[in-house]
Amino acid sequence: MTTGGTGRPQHLAAPAPTPAAPDPAGQWVQRLTRAAARSGAVLIAETAALADGWAALVDPSVGAVHSTPRTAGPDGERAAAHPQTHPHLTVRHVGDASGSVLVVGPGRAPHAHVALIAQATADLLRVRARRADDVRGTEQRLHAAVLNLLLHGQHALAASVLGDGGATHATVYRLTGRTVHAAYQSLWRAAQPGAFLGGPRMLVCVHGTELVAVARHGAHGDHTSARTLVARIAERHQLTGGAAEPVPLDMFATAWSEAGAARHSATAGRLAAASGLGAEGLLRVVPGDRLGAWSAAVLRPLDREQRRTLEAWLRSGSAQTAAPALDVSEGTVRARLRTAGSLLAVDLDHPTVQAQLLLALRAPAAPLPGQATAAPTTAPVLPVPPVRATAPTRLRTDPALPAGLLGPQDAARWASGLLEPLDTRFRITLRCWLRHRGRTAPAAAELGLHRSTLTAWLAECGKLLDLELSSATTRSELHLAAETIATPADTPAALPRRGGRTYRGARQ
Repeated sequence: MTTGGTGRPQHLAAPAPTPAAPDPAGQWVQRLTRAAARSGAVLIAETAALADGWAALVDPSVGAVHSTPRTAGPDGERAAAHPQTHPHLTVRHVGDASGSVLVVGPGRAPHAHVALIAQATADLLRVRARRADDVRGTEQRLHAAVLNLLLHGQHALAASVLGDGGATHATVYRLTGRTVHAAYQSLWRAAQPGAFLGGPRMLVCVHGTELVAVARHGAHGDHTSARTLVARIAERHQLTGGAAEPVPLDMFATAWSEAGAARHSATAGRLAAASGLGAEGLLRVVPGDRLGAWSAAVLRPLDREQRRTLEAWLRSGSAQTAAPALDVSEGTVRARLRTAGSLLAVDLDHPTVQAQLLLALRAPAAPLPGQATAAPTTAPVLPVPPVRATAPTRLRTDPALPAGLLGPQDAARWASGLLEPLDTRFRITLRCWLRHRGRTAPAAAELGLHRSTLTAWLAECGKLLDLELSSATTRSELHLAAETIATPADTPAALPRRGGRTYRGARQ
């Protein structure tokens, strides 16, 4: 008979101990801890995955800071505000200074498991909040210092100070109001998850009497989440805000001015865009693949330095203003512009050429073959064949809007819809002013108006169009629209006259 190690028969020997079953709670905590070390957004996403449902982190003064999926944000806000009316949801107070609330939606996981996951997540969120509080003063001073570096054109040094070089572009937001400091704390808390990850940081600081936010990203990065957050802060704290278009970091000063100009046209609780055209802008109306291919063909003769110089000059309006942004002399800017004009074989002083070039510089990069994007749904577009980028495309001033972007009928429809609020007097006035590249004195002289009258009329045009005319991008697209539908009668000589001081008669 075979015996075991103790001398007993083998069939009577004690069975070998089975390995202990893995503790699911321990595994959940490990996964949540690893996620918390990365960011609050990753932690919320991991919570939703473990609960097999959805999760949202809600700040009472801001709204949903993070949610997975993104559409769960509104449900999380309602549950955080009235938890007693949502008994099927798991609601946990984080216990941080802002009073944040974690909401976890039901999934296939048992309720007891979801409750444990939610509690662990709330604890980890509280730890993250305490860590952020410990370094808040230092981080806030750092953000203010980096903003000053950007304002003085030291974008490379700013990236070095922040310890990241992944961002090449920035979107600037400037807000004012009575509750700037309260809004600052709210925005700081909401934006903090992006400030400790080693990736491109969102700068948040108070500059004088303004709340400033700078979203740093790639050339065609998605910055809609930052805009949504800033817009929500403006609405909840009744601030007036302006948002510039994304620009390269070395053109930060131009974006700063654009955001300030846009802010003046905003109402309380609203964030106004510098471009202002929204869904009527050409970047939305023209299909992205077509616009990108046309842009690549137009700009093909220029290298990166020449493109940067051209964009800085077009956005700022003068070589003198563009020089500090590029950190070169005014003479160098003018020399580069002469070279660019020669390579493009165009007259850079022509307003239509300037408008077309700014559109080309703002266009998204052309997609690779087989990766064409679908046309936007904001406007119907006729099937005009896209421009092939195999050879440089020379710009032409007639038609003002290149036929390769929109067909004649679509172009006329777009321009007419954009300028529809203006009568003949304002349309002629605006067209003349845009042809003079936004300069009041020469436009007033050609129109036979006093400068104060022209200024008042332009302000009225801005109100009728609901646009900020101080923006270079807005003026460029308005110029293309005005030239697209202009008739031989739309000239200063045909401006309706009423006599008196205001109407001095057309200059001979």
